[in-house]
Amino acid sequence: LGDWPYSVAEHSLLVEEIFARINPGIAPRWRLAALLHDAPEYVLGDMISPVKAAIGSGYGDLDARLTAAVHLRFGLPATLPAAIKREIKRADRISAWLEAIRIAGFTHAEADRLFGRPDQEVISGLEIRLRPPVAVRAAYAARHQALSAF
Repeated sequence: LGDWPYSVAEHSLLVEEIFARINPGIAPRWRLAALLHDAPEYVLGDMISPVKAAIGSGYGDLDARLTAAVHLRFGLPATLPAAIKREIKRADRISAWLEAIRIAGFTHAEADRLFGRPDQEVISGLEIRLRPPVAVRAAYAARHQALSAF
């Protein structure tokens, strides 16, 4: 797809955009929560599921504590309402489908089996952009600032 790696920041921008599409009119604070959904990875790194499983329950506990700290730092409740958390997870699964198809070379059938087939209207026109890290950082910071004005 390009010369640059796909970053957690780029993924988070995509998840926030999908979250907004599947929840039209949702408050900016919840869009901010979607943007920040993988914030603990900034501290812990982006580990694959088998590594997380090998670490055990301690990883999940640490992730939850870091998430709560990030939420509080940016004016969100430490624990998100269940409905918001569920919708962020839904947007994350849709982004995983897109990433599987457009970056990882999965077939539609493979991605459908693993992530479920997303509503085509939701993903219409969405792009996965591989940009220089400085451009991604600027885009993420600008989106964060816009959503933090709630």
